Amino acid sequence: MRLKGQVCIITGGGSGIGRGAALTMAAEGATVVIIGRTASKLTAVKSEVEAAGGTAVSYTLDVADYDAVEAMVADMLEKFGRIDILVNNAGHSSHNRRLLNTTPEEVRSVIDSNLIGTFFCTQAVVPAMLKAKSGTIINISSLAAVTPGPFSGFAYGAAKAGVINFTEFLNADLRNTGIRASVIVPGEVATPILDNRPIPPDAEARTLMVDVDETSAAILLIATLPQRSNIPELVIRPTMHRNMAGEVVELDD
Repeated sequence: MRLKGQVCIITGGGSGIGRGAALTMAAEGATVVIIGRTASKLTAVKSEVEAAGGTAVSYTLDVADYDAVEAMVADMLEKFGRIDILVNNAGHSSHNRRLLNTTPEEVRSVIDSNLIGTFFCTQAVVPAMLKAKSGTIINISSLAAVTPGPFSGFAYGAAKAGVINFTEFLNADLRNTGIRASVIVPGEVATPILDNRPIPPDAEARTLMVDVDETSAAILLIATLPQRSNIPELVIRPTMHRNMAGEVVELDD
């Protein structure tokens, strides 16, 4: 119970990495606050946490809605009086990923969920962390940030690169305040979001990817380090490198 008594907000908590982090951190004693846009998914994860003996609260909102995020944080502080950990996990990629077929609506949506939401949620929790002189912010990026290409899409890669940059900024801007920021940079992770790719990978390909359990373990590692220590960046790559050439949609397809 290494997180007993702590309050942890996890965005994108209804599935994939967010769900895994919620279950893992609740098992360590944290009160987990799961955020997402689909109420049914949040309800399912909340039930899983509670069935395992943990404590969970859920809020259905868009992380790019600043007022909604501010209201959620204010409510959490009124209920629990503290926010110890923020996991900025919410995000998605576009269906179209090439420069000339990605729509303006897709670009805005990707930037909003991956980057703007990370900004807004962090801005909302930092005042409470400054008051407590302690806090952990864990941002989820992607290897698409450092190896851009048509496979991951230009909007997603640029947004995730911004997440890495923002994490570095936080450690400079909040230096010596007791707040630490980390960014996890995973390669392909076997989550349900893979089904939204233009050409979804098959079951065999998914066995070669990083599993949600590994990303949850990485999040927990960072969150449970003594507050005097920080891992600014943690990269997780699949050991086996698979051929993805057949999964890139051509511009004329």
